[in-house]
Amino acid sequence: MTFHNFAKPFLYLAAALHLALPVQAHADSAAEQASTSALAKDYDRVINQLVTITEIPAPPFKEQARGEWMMAEFARLGLKDVTRDKEGNILAIRRGSAPEGTKLLVVSAHLDTVFPEGTEIKVTRDGDILRAPGIGDDSLGLTALLAWVRAMNTAGIAHENDILFVATVGEEGVGDLRGVRHIFTEGQYRGRIGAFISVDGSKPARIVHRAVGSKRYRVTFKGPGGHSYGAYGIVNPMAAMADAVRRLYDVHVPADPKTTYSASVVSGGRSVNTIPDSISLEVDMRSPAPDQLKRLEDRFLTIVDQAVEAENFARSTQYGKISVEKLRIGDRPAGMTRVEHPLVKTAVATLESYGFEPELRASSTDSNVAMSAGIPAITIGTGAGGGRAHAVDEYLNVARDDFIRGLSAGLILVLRAAELDYEDD
Repeated sequence: MTFHNFAKPFLYLAAALHLALPVQAHADSAAEQASTSALAKDYDRVINQLVTITEIPAPPFKEQARGEWMMAEFARLGLKDVTRDKEGNILAIRRGSAPEGTKLLVVSAHLDTVFPEGTEIKVTRDGDILRAPGIGDDSLGLTALLAWVRAMNTAGIAHENDILFVATVGEEGVGDLRGVRHIFTEGQYRGRIGAFISVDGSKPARIVHRAVGSKRYRVTFKGPGGHSYGAYGIVNPMAAMADAVRRLYDVHVPADPKTTYSASVVSGGRSVNTIPDSISLEVDMRSPAPDQLKRLEDRFLTIVDQAVEAENFARSTQYGKISVEKLRIGDRPAGMTRVEHPLVKTAVATLESYGFEPELRASSTDSNVAMSAGIPAITIGTGAGGGRAHAVDEYLNVARDDFIRGLSAGLILVLRAAELDYEDD
């Protein structure tokens, strides 16, 4: 008996009524129990692959080596149509029983890390704690994808919808979601995607159903420059930049929906005794509400113009005026999957059945693109927790029982999500 025939009526009922399944039961069918049992027996291999993936460098825009490794593993697991698209994403399908062309479920994790080329990456272990840059964000997600496919294969799991497993590029920073954007705008499966699950992070109770959008700018203030003593009194790009930052930090933004800004990076100048001829400022602005984000973006751009005008008025322009270039370097869309959607309800019910207290959250992940397009999407964590993401001392807890429980919850969620009907969404 397939998972689809045995479990689907009960899963729809649980999703519709938002029921928590008994904690002690965990899996709801023989098929689910077989898959989680296979996962538990695979613990040592899972940890070994986690270490291997982590130690393959994947700095921004240089994810190829890690992608090639994932591509080989997808093929080794018997997935179909394993390919690398022109953006660098690695894609592979596990076929379901639904008719060809039916909407499919995407399950993804991202290849790239925030750490630049040359960062030393070596996993160290202290008891149940593994440490290394990027180990949880998102080597763990990539490892989970492989572990789940192996467990499905071992348990002989059948599911209705095709599952498209994807290792994406460009999730972090100035990558600006380029990988998942390509999947939804130009990729070969763009018309077939019924739902999207991103696996990103080490907290299994977290369900991201709301996408925090962001606007990121590099603003370059330019002026004539000159000797710090001899040309004293002329306009200074540094002063204009500082004034823009001060004005930005006078802006009041709502706490709900949480809307934020950060002046994050400053670069330029020639020497300590030179008035600079160019100063660049990078700013990040975020909100899950598109209207609030647009309002903040417009205010920031006005502030920049005001700071330039003020500097040109305050100091001498005999050698030239301050000018400014505004370059948008990031644009992540906002969006939401409603809490009443069966995908979210199924995620909540599944996590509750494994003893977790689900946390519905807003964040910026690969799911942003799907949500903004109106496609049901969530981002989940997995494993047993960790911390210090985006730091060189990032860590994961890999205590066997807790780690397998977190992985199992994610696996069962994927199997249940592969049985939902997305044709009318």
